[in-house]
Amino acid sequence: MAMTPAVPVDHPHHRRGWWWKTLLVGFLLWAVTIVVTVYTSNTNLVPTIILLGSFLVPFTVVLFVIERVTGTVSTMQLVTAFFVGGILGVLGASLLESDLRQGALVYVVVGFVEEFVKGVLLVVVGWRVRPKTARQGALLGATVGAGFAAFESAGYAFNAAITARGIDLVSLLQTEVIRAILSPVGHVLWTAILGAVLFGASHGRPRFRWTWTVLVTYVVVSLLHGLYDSNGTISTLLAFVVTGTPLSAAQNGTVPTAIAGLATTLYVVGLALVSAIGVAVLIGVQVHFRNRARRQDAAAGVGHGGWYDAPHPRPLD
Repeated sequence: MAMTPAVPVDHPHHRRGWWWKTLLVGFLLWAVTIVVTVYTSNTNLVPTIILLGSFLVPFTVVLFVIERVTGTVSTMQLVTAFFVGGILGVLGASLLESDLRQGALVYVVVGFVEEFVKGVLLVVVGWRVRPKTARQGALLGATVGAGFAAFESAGYAFNAAITARGIDLVSLLQTEVIRAILSPVGHVLWTAILGAVLFGASHGRPRFRWTWTVLVTYVVVSLLHGLYDSNGTISTLLAFVVTGTPLSAAQNGTVPTAIAGLATTLYVVGLALVSAIGVAVLIGVQVHFRNRARRQDAAAGVGHGGWYDAPHPRPLD
């Protein structure tokens, strides 16, 4: 007798809305901590600001995933992927990038290195996940990317805070706000794309299926990652070119005040453009694999009772 593929069902503990509630409460706690730190001048609270500001948005991503993931993925697996994957990710990337020299292509190389590390971690985390679908892969990829982003942001925040004159709280807060806003369209987005293709290519199979599409996707997300990271340099050079300002006008690497506003505008536009491309790629990948899964299930006589599109109950909030 033929076996019917397992129907993905929500875990019984799933509840909708915890992610935005956590984001709101966490933001309030972060703001209160800042006020108390400024009022008391207690530097012991600086690590709390760093941890809250660096982990709030990435951990919110994990809660968002927990509320939507199905199949054999447990909450403990996702939390482990976030913390262990994040720590191993930044350690691995740091080791591989330790000998890199500054140059025109350094950001591209960094993109390939970091996406490779996250891709390996994604394979390890998702090896026994059932079912393997593009949606599951995107969610797990987002979790691994969020862990990487959280620990990396904590490092950047620490470096911004420590100066020769002591703790620079303003620089710390600026760094945390910028990285918190950008994290969902940075590491989270790139690894979600890679995960969607990696898992989507294995639809209906217990193990990963290695295809040229996976390799091409890795190259694409690495290039997008590199372009995203190099956007500051690109926007500054464009500002010099557009205004006709000679590069010699830069003093000690500082952008002249006359073109600083244009450089900032080009930087924001560049980030928005690269992020929009990434979101479009993720949506396109999801649609492609969803349609392909439906055709495969229909051909196999499974229809909408298959792994991908099977209706499943949602618990009440």
